[in-house]
Amino acid sequence: MTGDHQRKLLGDFVRAHRERLTPDPPLGRRRTPGLRREELAARAQLSATWVTWIEQGRDAQASPQALARLAEALLLTRAERAYLFELAGRRDPEHALAEPSERAPDSLAAAVEALPHPAYGLDRFWNAIAWNAAAADLFSGWLGERRDHNLLRYIFLDPSARRFILDWPDRAVRALAEFRADFGASFNDPPMLALVEQLIAESADFAALWKAQTVMDREGGDRGFCHPEREIVRYRQYTFRPADRPDCKLVMLVGE
Repeated sequence: MTGDHQRKLLGDFVRAHRERLTPDPPLGRRRTPGLRREELAARAQLSATWVTWIEQGRDAQASPQALARLAEALLLTRAERAYLFELAGRRDPEHALAEPSERAPDSLAAAVEALPHPAYGLDRFWNAIAWNAAAADLFSGWLGERRDHNLLRYIFLDPSARRFILDWPDRAVRALAEFRADFGASFNDPPMLALVEQLIAESADFAALWKAQTVMDREGGDRGFCHPEREIVRYRQYTFRPADRPDCKLVMLVGE
């Protein structure tokens, strides 16, 4: 999507939602629907010129704080607000980050339990917050009782992971690069920073790879493991995000 097209979409979105609003107090019949630009600007504590430029698709240099006030003035829903910030290419300063929790959202827990293949759910810290019996059997070294259920700490701090994960060096590079993409959504979050600092301090491999600044999207593909009882097992991995909790992810492994 080009910058001009994205700015036009943003302007159309703001104008459409401005026209849906009712003046306070109601001012009787008006030639134009909803609020005037000046009225919206006053509600949002912004300049009328800035609002005009936004609606005209001009490069108005929308700051996150200005967009937050605009979203509040437009009475946007959570989904609408997220769409506004996405079109503007900015991060929402009031984006709520969930606290670390051992409880998976119901949608994720239900999906994991319903799958016959090894499946597990991760939160944004890559803690396993749900897994089924097939996953527990496959990943006994990670998901077993009295184990640290953080996937990154397992990969980089547990010596058994290097024997269990086939092609460990390549998989470690890929895993950290994918985690960095998640890290970008909450890099100011103290628990996230604490996790990264711990891994840097305790794993030379993690520290070196983190310094490389590699970022990759999460993707599926072939995965191989050296199971202690079944020897080499191979799967095809698929990853999904729950619509109601996009900070989490569902990972399933389909046998080849």
